Amino acid sequence: MNALFQSRQIITKSGTFETPLFLPVYQPNDACSIEELKEVFQIRGLILNSYFLYKNRPVKLEVLERGIKDYLSFGGLVMSDSGAFQQLRGPLYLSNKKIISFQRDIGVDIASPLDLISPPGDNRSTAAKKLGTTLKRIRQGLDISGESVLAGVQQGGRFLELREQSITALVEMGMTYIALGSLVPFFNRGHRMDFVGEVILQARRICPPEMPLHLYGSGDPLELPFYAALGCDVFDSSSFVHYARQGWFMTPYGSFSDREALKQAEIPCDSPYFIDAGDSIWDDESLLIRHNLWTILQVMDQITKSLNDGSLPGHLEHLAEVHQRLFPESQLRESWLGLNKDGN
Repeated sequence: MNALFQSRQIITKSGTFETPLFLPVYQPNDACSIEELKEVFQIRGLILNSYFLYKNRPVKLEVLERGIKDYLSFGGLVMSDSGAFQQLRGPLYLSNKKIISFQRDIGVDIASPLDLISPPGDNRSTAAKKLGTTLKRIRQGLDISGESVLAGVQQGGRFLELREQSITALVEMGMTYIALGSLVPFFNRGHRMDFVGEVILQARRICPPEMPLHLYGSGDPLELPFYAALGCDVFDSSSFVHYARQGWFMTPYGSFSDREALKQAEIPCDSPYFIDAGDSIWDDESLLIRHNLWTILQVMDQITKSLNDGSLPGHLEHLAEVHQRLFPESQLRESWLGLNKDGN
């Protein structure tokens, strides 16, 4: 396992960024402003949806004129999604070539192709067709992405053999950055990580050891250290917002929707938002959002520390032990042991 967990570098036109790295999803006028993300949370990178920028004509023209980093007043790593997820809600009337060209022209560090998402319900034939189309779009994108790094997005749905084909083809194309797609439906409240873990291990076996591996949509602070241990480097999510809006308080050991349950858990918490607000944090969605983001970033700092001092295995044992005590029905420990039965 330790051989898989190492610091890697994301080399972009605007600089080199060390992993592990969490990219909060950012939308203009969202819960946290760019200024707060930069100055208070000191984020090193973010991800945004280029389709939302593209479809708003006044915003599109301004971003094309100024460039994304000037528009955001943010000098860190900027990655953009293509709007692929929005395809699940209906046609985008947008081509792969146009959205990659747009991402290139606004100057993102990492651009994404218009890949075809494969939900778990897709049968093998459908998943294979979507995989084939996605690979064609990535090949097309390599010729037009310019100075922006193009993410090689893995597809294949619930079929490991298709996902293996996908990663192998992406490596053979010479991709320098790979993102594992269509895995969000496999994240669950029971924290069963078998399939996602197998996908990560498979990808890490095929990818060059120095290649960054991005797990799309991953933002549960309990799970991030385990996925990092399996070989993932980059994570992104708006989970800190969605959890708060549903009343969930994040901790490194699991999330709580009940203030009494949190009290009984007796988990030490240094979150400045919780220290200031106490139990009333559940009554202020904006504070809960900020607490959740703070928790995720603290977990990422702990992952980096564990990387540097070699304490990761013991840290994971501690997390699993405390989490299982607090949440006896959880499947995290069982699925984690299953992933490591062969000494991964």
